[in-house]
Amino acid sequence: MKNEIKYFSMFSGVGGFECGLERANDNQSKTPGYDTQEFGTCNTPVPLQRATFSCIGFSEFDKFSSRVLRRRFPDIKNYGDCTKIKPRELPDFDLLCGGFPCQAFSIAGKRKGFDDTRGTLFFEVARILEIKKPEIILLENVKGLLNHDKGETFRVILQTLDELGYEVQWMVLNSKFFGVPQNRERIFIVGSLRGKRRPEILPFRENGKKTNGEIVSTAIDKNYYKGIDNHGQRTHIAIHNIYGGFREGARFSEIIPTIRTAKGGGHLSSVSDGYSIRRLTPVECCRLQGFSDDWNELGTNEKGKVVKMSDTQRYKQMGNAVTVNVIEEIGTRLSASHAI
Repeated sequence: MKNEIKYFSMFSGVGGFECGLERANDNQSKTPGYDTQEFGTCNTPVPLQRATFSCIGFSEFDKFSSRVLRRRFPDIKNYGDCTKIKPRELPDFDLLCGGFPCQAFSIAGKRKGFDDTRGTLFFEVARILEIKKPEIILLENVKGLLNHDKGETFRVILQTLDELGYEVQWMVLNSKFFGVPQNRERIFIVGSLRGKRRPEILPFRENGKKTNGEIVSTAIDKNYYKGIDNHGQRTHIAIHNIYGGFREGARFSEIIPTIRTAKGGGHLSSVSDGYSIRRLTPVECCRLQGFSDDWNELGTNEKGKVVKMSDTQRYKQMGNAVTVNVIEEIGTRLSASHAI
């Protein structure tokens, strides 16, 4: 077992995988875990050593998301457009992770495996895997991938990974079972290079950290309302501050629908606080995805100047992001799996 898991992140967005794996590192001191070793006739529990994650680089093309990455991870290289990456020029790494976009596979269904992915961004993942052969892969996508083209797209992906030498586990996980009040179903694929130790990462039980809806928010600016109540007051909806704990405020018992982005970066989700209908705020969207409140409030441009991110971009970024809590949980299991 290695003490360090070096990873390369693709389609990084604003760093959901990076943030989640950093938190998995932090969990080591909180929950060291135990294994058993046999000594004579008895089994004795011993501390379980965990590996730590270290990012050797990421790939993000969008200039606004890249600004957030540059501010949050200033010492990590952004390789930019994944279609222009030369795999042999990448440092070696143990884990490749990313949430690849699920655009239509133009020739999926012709049962040509690796060749069927050409022209899609999944091919860029496969292209790097073919050369670098990391021991573990962790991929995320929308639940609809399972049914796209009557299941042919997902079959091609699994066939491609098999041809590249990976044995895979996959499961649909819902963010609402990982401590955030958002109904967000995503498919996660964990692959292990054939011949290496296969970590048992999946399945997860779906009764872990389910939220109870008793969550709080700061005051909401009137600009986020489509209408206001009859008294002209600004009201609250309860959204949990995952860092500040619980504060006094209104409560609700519902799970927020999936945070999405519309064409051009517009935000589709709205909520009712009993008085008015309003948009979720950027801060609430950060919380619903497991990020800190100000995660993508500011960025850094190419000249190193700190710049403010627009609400439009913040909505878009959170709509496209992976839920940090889910990655943290998967990463915690990976670090203790003795697979790397």
